Amino acid sequence: MGWNSWDCFATTVTEAQTRAQAEYMAGHLKKHGWEYVVVDIQWYEPGATGYDYRKGAPLVMDEWGRLLPAENRFPSAGGGAGFKLLVEHVHSLGLKFGIHLMRGIPRLAVERNLPVKGTDVRAQDIADMKSICPWNPDMYGVDMSKPGAQEYYDSVFALIASWGVDYVKVDDIARPYDAHSAEIEAIRKAIDQAGRPMVLSLSPGETIIAAAEHVKRHANLWRISDDFWDNWPALHEQFARLDRWNPHRISGAWPDADMLPFGVIDLGKRTTRFTKDEQYTVMTLWSIARSPLMHGGDMTKMDEFTLSLLTNDDVLAVNQRSENNRPLFNRDNLIGWMADVPGSPDKYVALFNARERIELAPERAVFRGGVSRDAGRQSVAVDLEVTGATSLVLVADPTVDGTTWDHALWIDPRVVMADGSERSLLDQSWTRADAFWSNLSTEKAPGGGRMSSGGKPVARGIGAHAPALIEYALPAGAVRFLATAALDDAAVKATKGGSVEFRVFVGRPGDGSERPGLPVEVALKDLGISGPVKVRDLWAKQDLGEIGERFAPVIPWHGAGLYRVSVPAP
Repeated sequence: MGWNSWDCFATTVTEAQTRAQAEYMAGHLKKHGWEYVVVDIQWYEPGATGYDYRKGAPLVMDEWGRLLPAENRFPSAGGGAGFKLLVEHVHSLGLKFGIHLMRGIPRLAVERNLPVKGTDVRAQDIADMKSICPWNPDMYGVDMSKPGAQEYYDSVFALIASWGVDYVKVDDIARPYDAHSAEIEAIRKAIDQAGRPMVLSLSPGETIIAAAEHVKRHANLWRISDDFWDNWPALHEQFARLDRWNPHRISGAWPDADMLPFGVIDLGKRTTRFTKDEQYTVMTLWSIARSPLMHGGDMTKMDEFTLSLLTNDDVLAVNQRSENNRPLFNRDNLIGWMADVPGSPDKYVALFNARERIELAPERAVFRGGVSRDAGRQSVAVDLEVTGATSLVLVADPTVDGTTWDHALWIDPRVVMADGSERSLLDQSWTRADAFWSNLSTEKAPGGGRMSSGGKPVARGIGAHAPALIEYALPAGAVRFLATAALDDAAVKATKGGSVEFRVFVGRPGDGSERPGLPVEVALKDLGISGPVKVRDLWAKQDLGEIGERFAPVIPWHGAGLYRVSVPAP
């Protein structure tokens, strides 16, 4: 349980910000079990700017090619102290400290052919220059068949241990797993002989299930997905991932569903896009599946609701101490999990309504239209009758070629009113918005530039990286919906991808398209117990009374409930 700087500070976190986060944790979260403060990627890059990575950026290293904190961002690192003084401060608060590390050896060290500490070999002797990260240009892989390769990793972790670090997140290593397994083993060996216990976390995911036995022998946690951000499709995928990995969780080795993107994130630009019900779902699922809990938001700007999510001791006990955790059922996205309460016949039960409030089966769409770079069809007109509808859902889905460059535009989305006037949907807030990588904007294209289609700039529109979903409440009196669905020009110019199906759904009261919360039923016999039992709602902190044979609380859409079912003493 801890905090990681990535979701709120990206590559830019500083010593002052880290100290402030640690002090908040010590004052508000430590008593609830939170303890790790982790500085994520690029702490060795003086000019790091955000969520991007800069090819050829200067990196701070010692004479043996080992990365050091950038002193302009971490002033206490001066004089060769590294993270030692910052670590000591975090330890003085009763907390633990972690850092992010990329797999391999710095390309700059290879370019300079620096010596490997404790050996007579140099960086070029051990670097595998064909083994490179596809998204970060800092490192080359290490060829573990070469003399001096293990010694290089030994020297890196000896330095990290000398700073007093308690946790290391190693990136660009869990995928593709087989290609990097030798370096995983080398890192495990380096930690074991560094003279200091350190938690080893592997990223990114999805780690392959075939590697389960190997990864749990060598790591303490490993990612089961790519970066997890605040959108429902990504959250929905975690149900299946955690189900697949459930048989492979053991004490001390944990499938990791990734960070909690709650509160203020994205360099302070916004708060989480998850609804409150979706945030309950995240915390409930992570807890019943015993995923590590790493908060990603700026704790110094913590709101009361987020704080309540992170400090419910009954819920945290499920995450930290429950046993025999397992899925119970999945009935068309009404989902149940259960776990045992240690030393007790009681059971924990987690129930989820992972269905959509508006039915989004493709056959229920009132509009479907595809665009494709390869087919030369860049846009399609949308003109729909929406009389009596109260909600509108705009969906952009990737097709068979994956998600690469699936940069979708909804150009000039507007409704026509009964009196013939028009209202732009861009003049009102959406009620829900999800997109791949959370890449969604009314101001810029998914590629970061200006929106354009057919060589013409788009003055008003929504740019989203598919898969994407945007929901609006329709104004009373709306009779038609008009827009142009298109690929952004940057996607058309790309060399691959750029194929999207657009769909539109409407919700009308009474037609079954809008669905309220639903009862999610559990039979006590399926828990291995019989009634009567007492049930306590752990989120509401309320006793719900006695239950005879079945329990069926109403769970809101995208929501969750977490309960303790207490069996009377014989």
